[in-house]
Amino acid sequence: MPVACLSFPWHVGGRAMAKKSPLIQRESPQREVLAALLVLLSVTVLLYLYLHNFYGASGRANTDPSLCPFGYFRLGPVKNCSPWLSCEAIKKEVRKLKCIGEGAVKKVFLSEWKENKVVLSQLTNPELQEDFLYGLKMLKALQSKYVVRLLGYCEQQFTILTEYHPLGSLKGLNETLHMPKYKGLNTWHRRFMLAIDYVSIIHFLHSSPLGTFVMCDSNDLDKVLSQYLLTSDFHILVNDLDALPLVNRSAGILVKCGHRKIQGEFVAPEQRWPHGEEVPFDDDLMPPYDEKTDIWKIPKVTNFFLGHVEGSDIVRLHLFDIHAACKKKEPAERPSAQEVLDTYRKVLTLLIQEAAMPGTKEML
Repeated sequence: MPVACLSFPWHVGGRAMAKKSPLIQRESPQREVLAALLVLLSVTVLLYLYLHNFYGASGRANTDPSLCPFGYFRLGPVKNCSPWLSCEAIKKEVRKLKCIGEGAVKKVFLSEWKENKVVLSQLTNPELQEDFLYGLKMLKALQSKYVVRLLGYCEQQFTILTEYHPLGSLKGLNETLHMPKYKGLNTWHRRFMLAIDYVSIIHFLHSSPLGTFVMCDSNDLDKVLSQYLLTSDFHILVNDLDALPLVNRSAGILVKCGHRKIQGEFVAPEQRWPHGEEVPFDDDLMPPYDEKTDIWKIPKVTNFFLGHVEGSDIVRLHLFDIHAACKKKEPAERPSAQEVLDTYRKVLTLLIQEAAMPGTKEML
């Protein structure tokens, strides 16, 4: 449900306040302030209960009825969970329809399985077998409400089968929101919820049961957006996990996102060659880094999500301090994904309170 369409009980309270009797209207200023505080408290409690029950701790729906035990999946209206499809089942039961994308590692086909649209990914470059299989390993290990649903795989044929999401990657978000069907969702609250989803995924990767992962396929905004899918109910799933190295700071294990020179303002300072143009790039001289590279990129990704709709600049203003902290040159001085997520939630709560009770500040 879009936040813009929330219908909370305080609306009734607002109408009741507008119809005060003359006796109540002659109340003292102190009583008016008390009344305003009580209404504001009611708004806060109701808003907290709504957000907590519906979005949960991460900003996402608390329960996902489509999740199954490890090694199983549920698709469409089917109630029972099915085991991941094997090589034989994929070969016999999955029919390719058309190619819908191709990257450095794999080619992606819109396909069909038992009248369900699915996505079949196949390795295209034999030299990148290791990357492909690592992506499959991460896809299996990190199955959750944050990750695209795995339906099956065949390691021998370098094939992965996943759920199909017709809205595609986040690169097409603005085009989608300008379609007549989705124009009603083109609001600051819906866009901000997508940003909260994005930070929730970063937090999940940084604190997964397997350890702290860094999202390395993120050297520019387009590359970041291409790694995520937009679901039909307007949430975000991470889709591509080929470049997801593990950080273990206590064991002294840091990462490098590839073995080539990375440039541009989008990537974190520690990802850039530190020895100047006069020194040729040498991977052995490039210092490794940790997950705080992901934090550096959050402000620019969120700026994309917010777009240029009414109210988006107010959201940016409220996020100014946390985004300034994300842009600290020293990685250790940047906030954690959890701290960013907590701040985003607080800002959302505050802005919805202000939208629900626009005159409260003046009364207080």
